[in-house]
Amino acid sequence: MLPEYEKLSHMGAKHGLPASTNLPVVEEGQANAEVSLLYDQFRSRFGRQDIPGILKCFATHPPLLQHMMGIAEALLFADGHLTRQHKEMIATFVSVQNNCPYCADSHGYRLRVQGGSLEALCAIQENDLRSPALTTAEQALLRLVEKVNRSSHEVARGDVELLTENGWREPQIAEAVHVAALFAAFNRIANGFGLPSQGLLALFETDGDGVRAGRGK
Repeated sequence: MLPEYEKLSHMGAKHGLPASTNLPVVEEGQANAEVSLLYDQFRSRFGRQDIPGILKCFATHPPLLQHMMGIAEALLFADGHLTRQHKEMIATFVSVQNNCPYCADSHGYRLRVQGGSLEALCAIQENDLRSPALTTAEQALLRLVEKVNRSSHEVARGDVELLTENGWREPQIAEAVHVAALFAAFNRIANGFGLPSQGLLALFETDGDGVRAGRGK
């Protein structure tokens, strides 16, 4: 089970998605046999019993759902060239920039579960890339992420070289580009369907189990 889903289970949270506001998603009770099988595979592979809203959006085109589950398992929700914490940092940063309440909340929550400090989260939410809560290397990485999200046609070799000077390796930079671009797409899908925030960050910060607000970090 992914740690963020384990924590939700321990908190006893009702973290199912409220209805989308723009387009219908594929609810579990309405899923055909193909989608029901994919939902079962998600439960087995990720350890979360209810189906996240973004997957219900993908389920309107079942092959897309299948491939996105594979991308999530192999790239987004796994350590790779980048740690999961850095991937969630990128996901949260892009989602805040794109005004996506669903993704900004869910990945801000994941960032905190993965060990990101409350101060780092606040810096990301405020687009404060000079904050001491972010390392110099993280600040540089997020500047590239911002360019990939807002003006990817302006990304140049010099941007990559600046990151290598800050200690990032090219495979890490490539992975950052993949994650940033994927979440830019996810944000647009979530907003297009009208997925609201699940309120996971608020639930995390008010939980009384001794890990809220950066305690022990």
